[in-house]
Amino acid sequence: MSVRVWRPGYALDLGSVLAPLRRGSGDPTYGQTSGGAVFRASSTPDGPGTLAIRRVGDEVHAEAWGEGAEWLLDGLPALLGDLDDDTDFQAHHDLVAEARRRMPGLRLGSTRRVWDVLFAAILEQKVTGKEAWRTWRELCRRYGSVAPGPMQLRVPPTPQALMAITDWEWHKAGLDGARRRTLIAAAQVAGRLEKAAELKGAEGRALLRKVPGIGVWTAAEVAQRAWGDPDAVSFGDYHIAGNVGYALTGKPLDDAGMYEILAPYAPQRQRAVRYIETAGITKPRRGPRFSPRDYRAM
Repeated sequence: MSVRVWRPGYALDLGSVLAPLRRGSGDPTYGQTSGGAVFRASSTPDGPGTLAIRRVGDEVHAEAWGEGAEWLLDGLPALLGDLDDDTDFQAHHDLVAEARRRMPGLRLGSTRRVWDVLFAAILEQKVTGKEAWRTWRELCRRYGSVAPGPMQLRVPPTPQALMAITDWEWHKAGLDGARRRTLIAAAQVAGRLEKAAELKGAEGRALLRKVPGIGVWTAAEVAQRAWGDPDAVSFGDYHIAGNVGYALTGKPLDDAGMYEILAPYAPQRQRAVRYIETAGITKPRRGPRFSPRDYRAM
């Protein structure tokens, strides 16, 4: 076990900065203790590792285990938003201004690592969260490795492990053909895709989109987490445009409408979306919920 104590020079809401990395309440790569410590298992350039983080007054106390322990501790400030810069952000709507006032600790964190978040984002393409998280749990438990440390979490499967899965096993995990093909295509070039976290911004997102099956939405979901991209909006999402529109105009918008209304926030449009999400205002539901599909039964 390795240890680090770090004092952030800004207000920090530990829950909000780490929340985008959790894939449902049953995420086997993510754990939390009754005392408020957050555990996260992940792959690193040095091997698997587990990071535990907790607040102690004005300090952040972190412990790490495994081959990737030192890499994870080195990246602790980035993970908690130390590289995030919102000094030029201006709120153009009262709701955004109020959300920012209420959430001074909201930061955009950077994992500095593409593969784990890319894997999860591909699973979430064009399906419900419940459906994607079920497949995430299945694949991590069956093909990931036991994470080092006391929580017995799972490290997400490596690209090599995924490429060895048979068609029948993919089916049992509940993954359809389109997402499977995208995931395998990404796994084949996973090493090269890590450069996206170094390029960052639109250039990093463009590199990800060179993989067949990775579009604007998936690239944005990765960019938000891997390098804390403040301008990477998830255009194409089933809910976001409607929720942003309803929060800012009182009526749902489509992607074109969201693009227009968020234009004044560039190059920090995703930051504005995060503030809107913290306000908790969503478009009214006027129809039945989208029914999750279970490809294991097909």
